[in-house]
Amino acid sequence: MIKTFSLTILLLASMPTLAVGAKDSPHALKSLEIYKTIIGIPTVAGRGKVPELAAYLANEFREVGFNDEDIRIIPSGETVGMIVRYKGSGNAANKPILLLGHMDVVEALDKDWDRPPFELTQDDKYFYGRGSIDNKLGIAMLSSTFIRLKKQGFVPDRDIFIVFSGDEETGMLTTRMLASERPELAEAEYALNSDAGGGDLDQNGKAIAYLVQAAEKTYVSFELTLRNIGGHSSRPRPDNAIYELSTALLNIRDYHFPVMWSDMTREFFKVSGAQLGGELGQAMTAFAADPTNKKASDRLETESSYVGTTRTTCVTTMLTAGHAENALPQSATATVNCRIFPGISVADVKQTLQKVVENKAVEFVTLDSPVESPISELRDDVMAAVNKAVRSRYPNVQTIAYMESGGTDGMHFRKAGIPTWAVSSVFMRPDEMFAHGLNERLPIKTFYDGLDHWSIILKELTANSP
Repeated sequence: MIKTFSLTILLLASMPTLAVGAKDSPHALKSLEIYKTIIGIPTVAGRGKVPELAAYLANEFREVGFNDEDIRIIPSGETVGMIVRYKGSGNAANKPILLLGHMDVVEALDKDWDRPPFELTQDDKYFYGRGSIDNKLGIAMLSSTFIRLKKQGFVPDRDIFIVFSGDEETGMLTTRMLASERPELAEAEYALNSDAGGGDLDQNGKAIAYLVQAAEKTYVSFELTLRNIGGHSSRPRPDNAIYELSTALLNIRDYHFPVMWSDMTREFFKVSGAQLGGELGQAMTAFAADPTNKKASDRLETESSYVGTTRTTCVTTMLTAGHAENALPQSATATVNCRIFPGISVADVKQTLQKVVENKAVEFVTLDSPVESPISELRDDVMAAVNKAVRSRYPNVQTIAYMESGGTDGMHFRKAGIPTWAVSSVFMRPDEMFAHGLNERLPIKTFYDGLDHWSIILKELTANSP
């Protein structure tokens, strides 16, 4: 799941030029081959295709010298998780590094798309296909980087593990297994996630900023249900389940969770506001200086890109009610999805909603098993490596840590005690982001400009450590 909000700030930075011949290099050709092949495998829930994708990648790794003992494909229902170990020099003092991505994608219907969703196509500007951003770009780049480094004979000073989940877009069962049940991964020093973060460009292709995802809000959904004895529709009752549930949902709509902040979010708004300027930029800098400034926080709450950075949010997303058009509803159920600020428990949010609806007859059920994960404080060595990779393309760009309003595999690894930062190779305009939507696309230039991203980061982190 790629980052769900992006900056609109302006920062002048030189636009890089693709090196002559870069598209024809062995690494570029292999990266494109992998990208094309895996987009052609429809790894959506219900089709059972993730094992096929994992088997394809396993063969690619074997061809360059990875042993069977270093490739693990772990079944989980119709899907699989995948682990690939890049053996290090054997220095036990250096703990492993994990590289995260997810092999599954959300559904895409041929009849809705202008192009076939499960075939990599292109025009003069974009690659098209489901997963072209979320997250088969990350899968392709991490895989081709392992292949490239292996061919070069590179030996890292520690083990590096590719860790690919198979159901991030649905239940995250493989993610939970990989984060919590695999002893070879449990001792990792940290993880780098390909599924979020990345850079924003302005309309002229100039770099605005590079975002490192260092935290995620807790994702949880509640089902709210009201029950009634019902009856014939010709004999209306004052206690109609649909009406009563509607009142409860309107109460939730009108409730504003308290403003919250962390050092990271304050720094985010400080830097963003200074660069953006104008009325919105002033609200950002005012909030950074004093998060209790109600005028500033109220202004930020009106911005869909930033409301999630300032507070917990809950919104109704689904409704089910009644059983016949000529019968009074015997039940009405709504799904309310919440994105909870780090440090706040699911139980506290549930208790708040129960008070807000002002109706004790409303039944609350917490869906699935929500994950509460901490903020991953930034590390100097990781940030230095990321900055080297990013600034090799955009020398003057500024790096900013941010909190994800959505959710990725990273939340489970943070919960397991493994600090995790998302550092995608993507640079693109915010209006080009079609992840989960129709005609998902990636700028062709972004694909080729990012070919060295992961190689630079891994060599910086594992080639010269004491």
